[in-house]
Amino acid sequence: MEKNLETPKILRMNEGIGEQSYATNSVSQSKYQCGSLPLLRRAVAALCSTNLPSTVAVADLGCSSGPNALFAVSEIATLIRRRCAGVAPPELMVFLNDLPGNDFNSVFAALSEENGFVGDCFVGGIPGSFYGRLFPSNTLHFVHSSSSLHWLSQVPAELNEIRNKGKIFISKTSPRAVIEAYFGQFKKDFSCFLKARSKEVVGGGRMVLTFRGRRDSDPCTDETCLLWDYLGQAFQALVHQGLIEEEKLDNYNTPYYEPYVEDVKKEIEREGSFRIESVEIIALPWAGVIRDYGDGEEKTIMSYNRRRRTTQQMAKAIRAVNESMIRNHFGGDVIEPLFQKFGEIMEADTREVEHVSLVLSLVRKTINDDEVSSFDLK
Repeated sequence: MEKNLETPKILRMNEGIGEQSYATNSVSQSKYQCGSLPLLRRAVAALCSTNLPSTVAVADLGCSSGPNALFAVSEIATLIRRRCAGVAPPELMVFLNDLPGNDFNSVFAALSEENGFVGDCFVGGIPGSFYGRLFPSNTLHFVHSSSSLHWLSQVPAELNEIRNKGKIFISKTSPRAVIEAYFGQFKKDFSCFLKARSKEVVGGGRMVLTFRGRRDSDPCTDETCLLWDYLGQAFQALVHQGLIEEEKLDNYNTPYYEPYVEDVKKEIEREGSFRIESVEIIALPWAGVIRDYGDGEEKTIMSYNRRRRTTQQMAKAIRAVNESMIRNHFGGDVIEPLFQKFGEIMEADTREVEHVSLVLSLVRKTINDDEVSSFDLK
């Protein structure tokens, strides 16, 4: 992505339900949501243990599209109704947020009674960046976000002056200044996210956040960088073939960062508006991008050349989330040869890494944080 172009202008997941769509190629994101369910359910139960107001406002930030878009808010709505069995349940106001280019139409078309959106549940779309204010003060009771906060608001501005030659992300060979610029951009963005939510979430309100992160303090391990190195090698191959100008590649960097879990905790504590209730780590296996992997199908996959099947699916998954930015910078003609080469490079290697996400349960502090179960505003 061009270094001076903000992410909201060009980042969007591939729309529709076709072979290259995000809806078809978001298996790992679905598994992260499923893995975060125990923590999500505990957070909703804690919310329901308070005296709920007559209307409860829930926001899903970075909802995207496809089958994952309504998963969490449907679960939250069902849990609140179940917890309020025997008494009049509150009306629910559900806000679905993503960048303006998101395929909101397909999300709204999927609303139905079967997934919990009945008469007492009102749904609205909120286009915009969650790194700024989206809602009036003291309106939200529960905020959920999954597989979104690893996307930065922009490529670090420092990369206008620092060369990350031949790379599209942090790598073992990247200058230290590149790594520090990415970390600095994450801290700036995450602080903006927390400050905006601190205005919008009522005291005692809850947030459950799931996003890609690190369990190792080293930002350049294979667990973080391997896939981006593969994609960078694919770009370099296209340069050698004359399909991409070298200078154009040197001016492209991905607005993405996987923070170290301890750094995330420090930023939350430094901003000061939220109390950390729980932090968990979900690690999917290398083949976790395959829908049936982990469901007793491992032996079948091994016999069907697991490496090839995994790399084919991985290429589609990476394409589904990066294509809009790549197409904007390099043009559409590079897409097919790029991801063909990306798959070939992955398949030729033997390394496998786990795909790690962090799951955080946060509570908005009250005036007296010893009374976190009482809302400041009802």
